[in-house]
Amino acid sequence: MRLTIQDFNLDRFRPDREALLWAGLVVNLEIILTLAYLLLADVTITEWRYLLYPFVWLNVSAWALVRTTPISRSARTRYAGAAIAAGYFLLLAYVGGLVSQGVGFHHPTGAAVADHHALGWRLAWLPPGWGPAVLYSGMTVQLTLMPYKVVSYVTLAYLVYATVLDAAGSAISGVLGLVSCVSCTWPVVASLVGAIAGSGTAVAAAANEWSYALGTGAFVLTVVLLRWRPTIR
Repeated sequence: MRLTIQDFNLDRFRPDREALLWAGLVVNLEIILTLAYLLLADVTITEWRYLLYPFVWLNVSAWALVRTTPISRSARTRYAGAAIAAGYFLLLAYVGGLVSQGVGFHHPTGAAVADHHALGWRLAWLPPGWGPAVLYSGMTVQLTLMPYKVVSYVTLAYLVYATVLDAAGSAISGVLGLVSCVSCTWPVVASLVGAIAGSGTAVAAAANEWSYALGTGAFVLTVVLLRWRPTIR
């Protein structure tokens, strides 16, 4: 038996006229929202690229969600794929900062926490894409739900789900096809490297300076690989 890598078909990525029209509408809307925020909010922007990053994540996510249709061969495969995708989303949510330990883990006395921390839900009016962010502070868990992170992590989990269903087609092509899911770990690794690097060194400063650019690049490449899902035939 001879194994060959599936051909890379550019037609899967070529947008049609309708897609281009929608893309233009979305980009124009994003520009309008950003300009409106800058006019209404009392903020000073020193690095304009930070306004762009969330939109890259959101737009790539929208493209992937629209163009991906999972094909299931059995209920058992769907359940397995959903379980793996849910676990992957929870991992991304924790490592990516959506979910963290509550204030109760750092303060043994609940009374002191209530006096010095604002517990409960609140809304942070950050620039579009970064916000509006939904924040929650609790004794056991804290949530920092930025739109671009929530949408992007859901997208990655959905693509992992589609990859699991696609890989279930046959024993050999399925197992080898899942190798492409190594790219699923890149956003997690990028976050861990940033956390381990710490601060106070030139390497850490450089990593922090370009962490969003590197993370954005890793995310885009991850989405492309999961959307392509190369398999061995």
